[in-house]
Amino acid sequence: MKALILILGIIFLSNTEILAQTEFVLEPSQSMLMTGKGPGQDATINPFEGEDCFALVENIGSRSFSVRVQVKGKLIEEVSIPKGKTKKVKLLAGYELYLDPNPTGKAKARVSYSKIDK
Repeated sequence: MKALILILGIIFLSNTEILAQTEFVLEPSQSMLMTGKGPGQDATINPFEGEDCFALVENIGSRSFSVRVQVKGKLIEEVSIPKGKTKKVKLLAGYELYLDPNPTGKAKARVSYSKIDK
């Protein structure tokens, strides 16, 4: 029994690095890079890194906020997400995804990714 608990503990601890935060609180002055810079620099783990994909950004707070897509400092797209809504944003390989807060108060977001079916 002790061996089983030990093995399960080792498996759990070895898998913690693949778990990623998916919910974020944005302070009024805080812009957050979600993905696009690479492992260790992004706030989320994009399982499709290096490929074209969709970012699904859900507003789980009570204030709207914006999503910004950039590549090499050039703005590609900016989308406002009202409270309670989810937006699907296309991310091409190498694009950076930012969450920009609401200047009047905290915002909350949930981010996930999906593959682009071709």
